[in-house]
Amino acid sequence: MLNCRAGNVPLASGAIKEFSLLKFVTISGSLILVVILLAAALGFYNDYDVQQRAAVKPEDPNVLVLRTPESRFTVLTDFPFEPHYISIDDPELGTLRIHYLDEGPRDGEVILLLHGQATWSYSFRKMIPILTAAGYRVVVPDMVGFGRSDKPADWNAHSFQKQVDWLDATLEQLDIYNCNAFLFDWGGYFALRLLAEDPQLFSRLMLVTTTMPRADSIAGAVWIAGWRRYIYGPEEFPISGMVSDMTGTDMDTITLAGLDAPYLNESYKAGPKRMPMMIPATPLHQAAGPNQEAWKKLKGWDGPAITMLAQSISERGFNPQDFYNQMPGTADQAHKIYPGMGFFLIEDVPEELAEATVEFIQAN
Repeated sequence: MLNCRAGNVPLASGAIKEFSLLKFVTISGSLILVVILLAAALGFYNDYDVQQRAAVKPEDPNVLVLRTPESRFTVLTDFPFEPHYISIDDPELGTLRIHYLDEGPRDGEVILLLHGQATWSYSFRKMIPILTAAGYRVVVPDMVGFGRSDKPADWNAHSFQKQVDWLDATLEQLDIYNCNAFLFDWGGYFALRLLAEDPQLFSRLMLVTTTMPRADSIAGAVWIAGWRRYIYGPEEFPISGMVSDMTGTDMDTITLAGLDAPYLNESYKAGPKRMPMMIPATPLHQAAGPNQEAWKKLKGWDGPAITMLAQSISERGFNPQDFYNQMPGTADQAHKIYPGMGFFLIEDVPEELAEATVEFIQAN
């Protein structure tokens, strides 16, 4: 009897351990499933609720595209650059007029400057003279919906894929290829999609407060949900207010007026207002899949690349290590971190960014 009971002890203990492990796995799996379902529900609810409250509808349904009057720009005393225009075609909207700046020597090596949300070519006004003085040709387009470029009036006319397509058509019209690309914020989101399809499109990258949004974390989904509700809270969508709130330096009234100049009223803001809804919060977003595929294709892109961002931003959602792991050309570069600055570095430290850009290009 004693031998029999003694022999059963390890069997019982093993069964208990096996049961405990099975229970742990089951509970863990259930918790993970619950978290995923909650995140998906949050994404769905946030998308539906904010869409209903924030959508921009045209004042006149017969007017598909708005164009900001030139008088809004002639008063900008700190923006002396000559405007240039090209046209691109959109299958639903027809012909769209795109504004761009083209400064510096015609035979100079090209630096493409791409802006993001709440900004336009105006935000590069202090960088351009430094870059052209160094002998570079600087090309700065305004995205569709921004600056002097045409603005589709309907919120639904704007999407992540549309912006990628519009940028592709713009660069083709401008004959921009194998150039240096300074990618800020959404300018990077869209341009990196194009680079994934054509690795020769850019020769060097300056990655400034940008990333490839891939809906790859629950924390990111929660942050995006909160961001949407925050930015859509005021009745008037903040343009200069957004930039002012997210810089580390005080902004003067001239700068605030320059940022607001393209937007005669709320109906002109469909482009920037749509952008928070373009960010893929969950894998169910229509941009999530294409962005994830693009990120895979960028693996191993070995052109020289440098990151520049505020210290606070590098610790909250824009960790440059993502690019270091993905792009071999980031190795041994003089990456820049700016303590005390905000998201909109192009308004905080434009001269420093321009000088770092020149140094980076010349070093590579």
